[in-house]
Amino acid sequence: MVRHGLRLTLEAERGFSVVAEAADGADAVALALAEELDLAVLDVSMPRLTGIQAARQISEHRPDLRVLILSMHDNEQFFFEALRAGASGYVLKSAAHEDLVSACHAALRGEPFLYPGGVAALVRDYLDRGTDAAPQDPLSPRESEVVKLIAEGLTSREIGGVLHISEKTVERHRSNVLEKLGLRDRVALTRYAIRRGLVEP
Repeated sequence: MVRHGLRLTLEAERGFSVVAEAADGADAVALALAEELDLAVLDVSMPRLTGIQAARQISEHRPDLRVLILSMHDNEQFFFEALRAGASGYVLKSAAHEDLVSACHAALRGEPFLYPGGVAALVRDYLDRGTDAAPQDPLSPRESEVVKLIAEGLTSREIGGVLHISEKTVERHRSNVLEKLGLRDRVALTRYAIRRGLVEP
C-alpha cells in the first residue's frame, strides 16, 4: 500500500517515472545495479537489508545513483547513518506527501534534502561536539547486515546467500558481533536488532 501511494505521488509529477519496485532491501540493491535508474527511494524498515544498508551497497557500486531514505523515525541516529551511507536526503513518512517530490528534485540536482529536524540535529551536533562526533555504530556495516538477517531467522547458509559471502564468514561475523556487544545468543542478538531498529518488533 505504501509503495502504491508513493508511486502515485511520484508519477503525478511531470517528468518522473517509476521504473522498478522492490519488496526488500536485497532486491532493491539488485534492481539498482541492474536497471538504468537516476534515483532510488529506500524505506529504512525493509526486510533482508534495511534502507540504510541497501543505500551503503548502492553507493559503493553505483556512486552516480542518487538515494533518498524514507523513514517513519524522527531519529538522529538513523539520520546520521543515512548520510554516512551516502544518501542524498532523509524524508519522514509523516511528511512524505509534502516533502518527497521536493526531495527527489533536490537529489537529482545533486543537492541534499534534510527534513527540519535533521537540519537542527546537524547544527546541534556541530555546535556541541564538532562535525566528526556523529553517533557511531559499534558494528561494521557488514556486521549490522548479518545481525539483521539473524534476527529475521535466517540460517548461516541463507545469510551467506543473501550477502554473497561464505557460511564460515557469516559465523565469524556472528562471533565477532557477540563478543563486541557482550551478548550470548540469537535471542539477545534479536533483542539488540529490535532496539537498534534493524527489524520491526
